[in-house]
Formats: sequence, structure tokens, C-alpha cells
Amino acid sequence: MDLEKKTDIEAIESFVEKYKVLREEIAKVIVGQDDVVKNVLMAMFSRSHALLIGVPGLAKTLMITTIAKAVDMSYNRIQFTPDLMPSDIMGAEILDDSRNFKFVKGPIFANIVLADEINRTPPKTQSALLEAMQERSVSMNGTTYDLPNPFFVLATQNPIEQEGTYPLPEAQQDRFMFNIMLDYPSIAEEEEIVKRTIHGDMVEPQRVLTVEEIIFYQKLLQKVPIPENVYRYAVNLSTLTRPGTAKAHAWANDYLSWGAGPRASQFLIIGARTHAVLDGKYSPDIEDVRAVAYNILRHRIIKNYKAEAEGITIEQIIDKLLEAADAR
Repeated sequence: MDLEKKTDIEAIESFVEKYKVLREEIAKVIVGQDDVVKNVLMAMFSRSHALLIGVPGLAKTLMITTIAKAVDMSYNRIQFTPDLMPSDIMGAEILDDSRNFKFVKGPIFANIVLADEINRTPPKTQSALLEAMQERSVSMNGTTYDLPNPFFVLATQNPIEQEGTYPLPEAQQDRFMFNIMLDYPSIAEEEEIVKRTIHGDMVEPQRVLTVEEIIFYQKLLQKVPIPENVYRYAVNLSTLTRPGTAKAHAWANDYLSWGAGPRASQFLIIGARTHAVLDGKYSPDIEDVRAVAYNILRHRIIKNYKAEAEGITIEQIIDKLLEAADAR
């Protein structure tokens, strides 16, 4: 049965089955990191972008390369360096043999773009991604060029090496739906990684989804109904983060210098919707909002000096905000 002929319920069930097969293919290459893989895929199916934070050697690049192969999408990796220019990302106009200007597309023109170590390039170059991530297009000398559909940016950062880096502006961070933290593998997982890799025989994942199927499922997710109490919970959670406002939580007033904007509320709903469907539900509930809250709020609330001095973490603040949202 063609996807277009399926009912919405049948289409959701087929999506869940495809997702399971996709996870199995990725697991042939990537050991562990189950939550990270799930969140990266959630961002992709939500038509959004993800920021991946982890020390070198945790297979960030291999993970996104494997996903690109398993979903049959074009993929480009951009290594961000201090001398990288916007034209190195977007492309540039050159004179062709006929002495006419011709636009040569840069590596941003791919379905999946890995912005590796994005904070190693100056803000001028970082900002070149803003239009691409938000509008899914590139403007050059008055002409707008559409990016491929689907379009997904995965950016990576090293959390421990700060020399020679440039902090991402808040506007840039806000374009990322998720801020995903990678941790070290368990001992058993690391043993399995070593066994799989030391002989040089890497398994190639099989293609599970086509571009057309991904676009179909992205549109399908947009049809999923959202209960009113879920909308209310997501918005209440965002308002609790805003210090100095009427509904701010005490911890926000004490430990935050800036709270989350309306895009956080939007992403809480979008993320909860995708999370619910991948868990086999036909509509999200409050638990789905809670499940995506940390990755969505982590880079949208900014600690103040008091929080730094007292050793208060972003995760502890989000814990308190979720407790307060549950009590309302």
C-alpha cells in the first residue's frame, strides 16, 4: 500500500516500524548512545536542528554519517575553523567562461550538514547559518536559493576545550531545537566498540528510508493532535524560566539572567509530538513534554553569577522548573 493511500493511523504505525528498523541499522555501526541517536532522529523528523556537545572520540561524526547513509540523504561535513568564511559555507559567485557570473553552491546545499566544532569559527561566519537554518534558503546578491528538502543541521562542540573558540550567540543557539549532551560509553559498550573497530571491518548500514518517505512522515507528524493541557503545560514551563516576570519561578529569579523565549514553547510541543509518536502513541501527553524539556531548555536559559558561585547546574534548575510546572 502506498503511503499516500494509508489512513493517518496506518501511516503512523508504518512510521514507528520504519523507525525501529532504522534504529537497528544504526546500531550495527554505533554502539550504545541510544538516547543520543533517538534525539538526533527526533530533531530530523521534526524538521529541526540539533547541537551535539561531547568530547572528541565519541563517534559524533560517525553517527551522523551512518544516519545519512541509512536514510539515503545527501551529506556534507563542514569543519569550522577560525579562518572559515561565509562563502566557504554558502557558496560564491564566480565568472564563467562566458564572462557571466555564476553561483557555485557551497557545502550547505545538502540534506544533512554536519557543522563540526561550530564554535571554532568567528560569529560572522556562524551567523551565515542563521538564514539557512530558519528559512531553509540562502540569499546571495539579491537572489534567493532554496536548500534541499529535507534540510537538517547537526552542529558539534567540544565542552572542555575553550581556547580559540567563540561562544555561539543566543540567536544562533535558539535555532537549534535540541542541545544534546554525549557521555562516555559504559565499560561493556567500550569493549564492544574496540572489538568492532580494531580490525578495520566496518559494517555499512542498509538504506531504510527514502527522501520522499522522510518528507511524508515529517508532514504526518504535523497532523498529530495536541491536547489543550499539553499546550498549557509547555507554555507554563517556558514562562517559569523568565526572571523578573510575574510568573517566574523563584529559582529563575535567583539563578537565571535570561529565560527561554516563545520558540522554547513551540519546540516543547513539536518535540513532545514526535517523542509520543515514536513511543507508539497517537497524541502527546505531559510526560512527552518532560522527556524533551532538558534538551530544549538547556541552551535557552542562562545562569547568572550567583548560580556559578554556588555550583548550581542548568539541570538542577530545570528539575525545579519541572516540579513547579507539575504543581500548577
